[in-house]
Amino acid sequence: MAAWVAAVRAVAWLLLGAATWLTRGPAAAFTAASSDAGIRATCSEITLRQEVLKDGFHRDLLIKVKFGEGIEDLQRCRLLIKQNIPTGLFVDPYELASLRERNITEAMMVSENFDVEAPNYLSKESEVLIYARRDSQCIDCFQAFLPVHYRYHRPHSKDGETFTVVSNPDLLMYCDQEFSILKCWAHSEVAAPCALENEDICQWNKMKYKSVYKNVILQVPVGLTIHTSLVCSVTLLITILCCTLILVTVFKYGHFSL
Repeated sequence: MAAWVAAVRAVAWLLLGAATWLTRGPAAAFTAASSDAGIRATCSEITLRQEVLKDGFHRDLLIKVKFGEGIEDLQRCRLLIKQNIPTGLFVDPYELASLRERNITEAMMVSENFDVEAPNYLSKESEVLIYARRDSQCIDCFQAFLPVHYRYHRPHSKDGETFTVVSNPDLLMYCDQEFSILKCWAHSEVAAPCALENEDICQWNKMKYKSVYKNVILQVPVGLTIHTSLVCSVTLLITILCCTLILVTVFKYGHFSL
């Protein structure tokens, strides 16, 4: 009899615990979800815009990042842009070094053994780190500048153009103190140099953002295969003509001593 009473009491306690969980558990979950939704509602939106300047085979990639209104002081934060360079484009590391010396941009190549002379079908994708700077015309904005160049492509049989797609970059942010925007949009950490001239590694927050354009598509002119014979013939003819003129000039005006 005593064992039966104890079993009844145990079942009663279990039912009471389950009822308590059913009444409090969903409410707590709803409270947490409401709290997260409230935080998201007060988050400032991050907008990224990519633009390509200039014409021809040598372009400038301009990246602008704007934070929403009412964001905390961004003076304590740094912004790093990790840009993927497709095979149809290349970045000249010597040009970057020259631009850094003149304090025009702060960018560095991540990829090693990079060949600037290779055509697109023999090249590989590369990565560039760009340390964005504050925009003097916008208090909540950053911008980054990167010169890019077209690679030579294989000639086509019909169309005299091809397209190169520049994907949106990774946006990394590092702040000296915890800001609500990091809680809003940071979803992972990435190890990267703390500064351009610094070998120390920092843990940057990879940020979610809204892009104005899905991707940047560049139109690249290419040669036509039907023009191969014509181009080779004209090139050979001009080469022979120029060499002949050089030899005539040397023998006519040169002074030779035996």
